[in-house]
Amino acid sequence: MNDEKIKKEIRKFALQNAAEHEGQTRDKTILAKILGSIPELRQKVQEISPVITEIVSEINQIPLEQQQKEIAEKYPELLQVKEKKPEQNVLPALRNTEGKTIITRFPPAPNGYPHIGHAKAAIISEEYAKMYGGKIILRYEDTNPGTERLEYYAAIKVGMDWLGIQFDKIEHVSDNLENLYENAEKLIKSNDAYVCTCKQDTISKNRREMTECECTRRSIQENEQMWHEMFGEKKFKEGQALLRFRGDMKSGNTTMRDPTLFRINTKKHARADQKYRVWPTYDFAGIIFDSNSGVTHAMRSKEFELRKELHYNILDKLGMEKAEFIFFGRLELEGMPVSKSALKPLIEDGKIPWYDDPRLPTLEGLRRRGIRPEAVRKFILSLGLTKNDTNSPFATLEAFNKKIVDPECVRLHMVSEPKKMKIANFEPKEITLANHPTKDLGTRTVMVDGILLVSGSDAQQMKVGENVRLLGLGIVKITGLTDEIDAELVDDSVNVEKKIQWVAGNDALQIKAVIPDLLFINDKFNKDSLQTREVITESAYSNLKDDAEIQFVRLGYYRKESSHQAIFTHK
Repeated sequence: MNDEKIKKEIRKFALQNAAEHEGQTRDKTILAKILGSIPELRQKVQEISPVITEIVSEINQIPLEQQQKEIAEKYPELLQVKEKKPEQNVLPALRNTEGKTIITRFPPAPNGYPHIGHAKAAIISEEYAKMYGGKIILRYEDTNPGTERLEYYAAIKVGMDWLGIQFDKIEHVSDNLENLYENAEKLIKSNDAYVCTCKQDTISKNRREMTECECTRRSIQENEQMWHEMFGEKKFKEGQALLRFRGDMKSGNTTMRDPTLFRINTKKHARADQKYRVWPTYDFAGIIFDSNSGVTHAMRSKEFELRKELHYNILDKLGMEKAEFIFFGRLELEGMPVSKSALKPLIEDGKIPWYDDPRLPTLEGLRRRGIRPEAVRKFILSLGLTKNDTNSPFATLEAFNKKIVDPECVRLHMVSEPKKMKIANFEPKEITLANHPTKDLGTRTVMVDGILLVSGSDAQQMKVGENVRLLGLGIVKITGLTDEIDAELVDDSVNVEKKIQWVAGNDALQIKAVIPDLLFINDKFNKDSLQTREVITESAYSNLKDDAEIQFVRLGYYRKESSHQAIFTHK
C-alpha cells in the first residue's frame, strides 16, 4: 500500500472516530485502528506516527458538520448499517437432552424485589429453553408465610417482563399444597419420613453430633397420626412439630442429616391467607414441582450443589423423575449489594428511599437509571456459565448499555453552575444543531442572540486571549473575564483545542440532574452516593418523551424521568 492510500485510510479512521466523539479524536486511538487494519505497518510505527498526528490535528480543527459532510461524500460506506452476524451460543451444551422436550424454570421466592442475580438465573434458564426449542416456567416458591407480599409477586413479574422473558407457564407452589401433602404421606408410609417434636436446639445439636433423636423410633402408624395432628390447632403449636426426612445422620454431607420437609407456620400468607398451617420447605417443594411439571434441566446457584444428593434421594424414594441440575455462581455488581440483609437496613434507616433507587442493582433500580434490558442480557451472557461468583464492576454493564443506546439517543447541551457569556460581534440568528453526530435523528433549531450560558467549571479554566470552540456555533476569543465572560467571534479556521457546550440564554430550561454513584466504597456506605443538582439545558428537552435517553454532550448519558428531572446513567 502506497503512502497516499495509507494517508487516506488514516483520514477515514480519524473522521469516523471524531464524528462519533463530538468532533474530536486522538492520535493513540487512530494508531491502534490503523495497525489493526494494516498489520504490516507495525514495523513502521515511528514513520506513520507523525503522519497520524498531523491528520488528527487537521481533523480536530474541522467543525463537526464539515466532518460529517466529508464522510458522506468520500466514505459513504461508513454510514451503511452493517448486516448483523447471527449470535453464537455462549452457553455450554446441556447433557441428557436426546428425545426430550427441554423444560427449564425460574423459581423466585416473592420475598423481595428482583435484582441482577435473579436476572442471571432467569436469562440463563430462558436461553437454554430457546437453544433447544423448549419451554420455561415461572414458579413462585411461596412457601414461607410472613415474608411474602403481593407487591413482591408483582415486582417479579414486572421485572421479568422488562427483561423480555416470555414464560410458557406460571405456577404458584401455594396453589397445590395438597399434592405435596400426598407425597409427604407416601414418605411416611414407606418409613422415609417421621414427625419430630424435639426443640430446635436439640435438633441442631444432634445434627452436629450425627446422633438420631428418640423421634426416629416411632412407628409408621404413630407418625401418620402425628402428621395429621400437625394440621389441627389442638395438638401442636408453631415450632412444636416438624416432618423430617429419614436421611443419614452419619453422612459427611450435612444436608443428608434428616432435614426438615414440613413445618407449622400460622402467619398470614399473601395469597392463601390462613388456609394452610403446614408448609413445605424448599428442599421438598421445589423438586416435587420440578418433577410434576416435567422440568428437565434446573438451573441453580452453586450453594445448592451439596443438596443434590438429598434431592435425588427424596425423588428416588418417591419414584419420581429427576431434573438435570446445572449450577452457577452468584452475580453481584461492585459497591451495589443485592442481598435483602444488606438492603433492608438501608431502607429502614432511611439511607435509601426504596428498592427502585437508581443506586441499586435491583431490576427496577437499573431500569430507572436508564440501563436497557438488552444490555443486562448481553452482560450476563458474556460472563458465560461458571460456578465462580462474579462481583463485576458496574462499568462492564455500562459498556454493553452504551453500545445499545449511543446510536439511538439524542444529543443535547447541559450546563451547571452557569456563567453568562456575551459575544460582542454576534448577529442574532437561528442555529441548527444535529441531534446525533452520525445518525439521522433530526435536528433542532435554536435562536441565538449572542447571550449564552456555559458551565462554571469551563469558565474557571478560561483565560483572556484564548480561543474556545462553542460546539455547533463557532470559535470565540475570550476578551474579558469579570462577573460575565466577554467574547467575540473569530475566524473558524484558527487553531483551537478547547471545545465546550453551551445553552442560549433565551432557550434555557432549568431541571434537576440526579447523579447516582457507588452505594458502598470499600464496604463502607457512601453518604455522597446520590447527588441532585440544579442544571440548565435546552428547551428541546421538553419535547422528549419521558424515559427518553439523552447524551448531554461532554457529560454522559441520562434518562429523562420527567419534565423537570433526568437521572444520570453513565459516562
